[in-house]
Amino acid sequence: MKLFGTDGIRGRVNEFPITAEVALRTGKAVANVLRSPGTSRNRVLVGKDTRISGYMLETALTSGLVSMGMDVFMVGPLPTPAVAHLTKSMGAAAGIMITASHNPYEDNGLKIFGTDGYKLSDDLEAMIERHILGDVAEAAPLPPRQIGKAHRIDDARGRYIEFAKNAADNISLHGLKIVVDCGHGAAYFIAPLIFKELGAEVFTTGIQPDGLNINHGCGALHPENAGELVRKFGADLGVSFDGDADRVIFTDADGQVVSGDRILALCAISLKERGKLRNDTLVATVMSNLGLKETMKHHGIRVEATAVGDRNVIECMRKGGYAFGGENSGHLIFGDYATTGDGILSALQVLGMMRDRNATLAQLAAVMHEYPSQLLNMPVASKPPIGTLGKLNDLMDRATNEFGDHGRHLIRYSGTENKIRVLVEHKDAGECRAWVEKFSSVIREEIG
Repeated sequence: MKLFGTDGIRGRVNEFPITAEVALRTGKAVANVLRSPGTSRNRVLVGKDTRISGYMLETALTSGLVSMGMDVFMVGPLPTPAVAHLTKSMGAAAGIMITASHNPYEDNGLKIFGTDGYKLSDDLEAMIERHILGDVAEAAPLPPRQIGKAHRIDDARGRYIEFAKNAADNISLHGLKIVVDCGHGAAYFIAPLIFKELGAEVFTTGIQPDGLNINHGCGALHPENAGELVRKFGADLGVSFDGDADRVIFTDADGQVVSGDRILALCAISLKERGKLRNDTLVATVMSNLGLKETMKHHGIRVEATAVGDRNVIECMRKGGYAFGGENSGHLIFGDYATTGDGILSALQVLGMMRDRNATLAQLAAVMHEYPSQLLNMPVASKPPIGTLGKLNDLMDRATNEFGDHGRHLIRYSGTENKIRVLVEHKDAGECRAWVEKFSSVIREEIG
């Protein structure tokens, strides 16, 4: 597809496709494709993170929706999973989140959810894209009396807060000290409030968005900030959210970052022990560490591997009837409660596991041994098919033969940025570093 990537439409603001004009057409397209037959008016929820461009896109998107007879409910800055939840709970025809997730403020995007709170299928995205690009004839303009209305929902935050707390059985966090880094993003108000209401002593950072500082040196991309504050205040752990709070990165009581794979491992084991890991299966992506699969095998848990992207994880979970999955990047999907990755809900679930075991996060995370790994994100000017890069493919074949059972490599383009990602894992850390350098050298030679 030309517009939709691995996580909606995304790009640099005021450059195609992240323009006011495309947002307007997207509103019309969503109305044409997702309206319910026989219903004169349909509801669409529109949320956003804290980027300055959100105002522009929200206005244009809303104009397109109401022009096609949709009633729009604007919830303001709110986490992506909150928009997904509210879309389902309010029986809306669709939910649209204006966000570029972990990207800098110069970028923005649109994530679209169906009436069930799940991200749209590839087929529905393709239909919407054809409408946006003008490959489908525009519907006739509606008469004035059929134009929709736009409203602001004042209690959206409260609805999600109660949902998140109930999903965690209103766990008592009294006696816990938690550092919360919201990355100046969508969780800046709601996340600290939830932890405080449950009784935790909360130390906050990244809660002063100005439209330009989202993800800048903070949040899930920089969990070391939370780690420093954990050590400073003697906190029990730190939680760091990305711009739209659909993922979370943890730091333990020593201020050390706990990898997403270790979180997946401890959660899967806990769920199995409580009889809540359906089919004794964890869904993870190909980016997860080899150590995760080994640990799961030891505990009698099967790992179902998917392509990168939380939507791929969720699709696999739905098809297989699995209860839990996620990514090393911090997306955790608790399928019994949420239809997408949810950083706040995930943090509460992990805190509950700590309470149940009367254990620290480090103690729970020690269940998994990780292979030494190195991930390199290289900017590229273009994305020629990797299969056409002769020298790179020769080197990949050589690496596969030399690694055997002692390691692996994975090279792929980012679905949201002009970058190529090089992942190498090996029992020998030195081999990791050496092979990343070899791959990067060949990539620079062939792509530039």
